[in-house]
Amino acid sequence: MTPLLLTDIERAVRASWTAETCTPEYRARWTAENPARDQCGVTAMVVHDLLGGELLRGEVLVDGERVDFHWWNRLGAGVEIDLTREQFGPHELVTEGTVVPRPPFDEWRRPKPEYLLLRERVLARLRRR
Repeated sequence: MTPLLLTDIERAVRASWTAETCTPEYRARWTAENPARDQCGVTAMVVHDLLGGELLRGEVLVDGERVDFHWWNRLGAGVEIDLTREQFGPHELVTEGTVVPRPPFDEWRRPKPEYLLLRERVLARLRRR
């Protein structure tokens, strides 16, 4: 079996996003034209499952006010992986990330079903590669 590459993971993740995998309260604003929108939390968790490293969380600011949080990953040697970075418009600023410990699954407030669905889809695509 050939080794798993970051490009394989990225391709599998991007092909697995749908409205059903995004943050539930923002599902109505998800579109195929911006498939990364509201996928950051579940995506960061799936990447963490596959590659380990640290979870990073930054604030999303609009006109200086926090409107949301953004999640991404940092691997060894400080390499940051943000597969959902393109979701933001020019009016949205993401602050520098801080390391956030991964909470135990039973303590997650959201989005458990979306994470499980994305994880299942990504793993299935990676098995078929």
